[in-house]
Amino acid sequence: MKEQRIRFNWPHMTGKELNYIAEAHSKGILAGNGPFTKLCQGWLENQTGCDKVLLTHSCTAALEMAALLLDIQPGDEIIMPSYTFVSTANAFVLRGGVPVFVDIREDTLNLDERLIKSAITSRTRVIVPVHYAGIACEMDTIMSIAKSFDLKVVEDSAQGAMASYKGQALGSIGQLGAFSFHETKNVISGEGGALLVNDPDLISRAEIIWEKGTDRSSFNRGEVDKYTWQEVGSSFLPGELMAAFLWAQLEEADRITKKRIAIWHRYHELLEDLEIKGILRRPIAPDGCQYNAHMYYVLLASEIDRQKVLDTFKRNDILSVFHYVPLHSSPAGKRYGRAQGSLAVTIDLSKRLIRLPLWIGLTEQQQLRIVDVLKKAVSIPC
Repeated sequence: MKEQRIRFNWPHMTGKELNYIAEAHSKGILAGNGPFTKLCQGWLENQTGCDKVLLTHSCTAALEMAALLLDIQPGDEIIMPSYTFVSTANAFVLRGGVPVFVDIREDTLNLDERLIKSAITSRTRVIVPVHYAGIACEMDTIMSIAKSFDLKVVEDSAQGAMASYKGQALGSIGQLGAFSFHETKNVISGEGGALLVNDPDLISRAEIIWEKGTDRSSFNRGEVDKYTWQEVGSSFLPGELMAAFLWAQLEEADRITKKRIAIWHRYHELLEDLEIKGILRRPIAPDGCQYNAHMYYVLLASEIDRQKVLDTFKRNDILSVFHYVPLHSSPAGKRYGRAQGSLAVTIDLSKRLIRLPLWIGLTEQQQLRIVDVLKKAVSIPC
């Protein structure tokens, strides 16, 4: 009998999502900024300690809000890793910004803070650290550099909900941060995101941009007698049904995180022998970085054919994937941005990385099977 297919990801449901959606439906409150939106925002503010959270319909939207809020102008330069999702760059390119791609660290695959200063020019405005796999960048150093050069920091914490750096929630350290609640993330709403505002001086404008460029939030609080168009903005609010779904997830966020960490640890134990033999390298979380088990990846030894490994997984009905094609090597990356240095680490590691299936409900037996197939693919006796 053929073994059941193992998915790469499967969205976790807490069981309360439909109840809360039905509650929103029964109350007839379906547009954005309703009761469930406020519940989610309050919970996130309390959990992260940030000054203000605004739910958005995606993390991409949150990053686009950040670019508007920081008044990015054509020609302004934004330092970021090349090893990231396209939204990190797109949000600033839409305003005419120029991504300056900097290499990543070999241990965490995060922006290499030691290379930031050499990338700074008179046009640099923002540093965008991306917390890859929910493991924090070296934020103390990044924030110090930003302060020295009068730059803003926008944390792309798409993968970082429920993770922290030296006790501070990811997304709450820079002036702005962005979360994703896409169905592939730990805590989900199908699509969805949030902008974290950590500078009180930015809150009022953030609300205006969020509400299509109007002061509607002030009107709803009774601070003005009518709302009017104040500046450039857009419709960044998610609908209340999405917020209702998210609320069911946030209520269980601690439990979800613990379950994912248990699966992460099991992989880590099962793959220790392959790392000792030099076949692959397991993820590294530096001291002070509390990870959220967003993903489990391995870096294959350079002599191993990654495609052969992926093909072996596919033949065994296991879906495993690699991750980003570095942005600096993409057609749009070459057109809109520039690379700082050779980006040798980015190029090397991006060719060797494989992500293993990780979702709540993945059984120990399935993990054993995944590791068994991996060992066969790299020709290591089981």
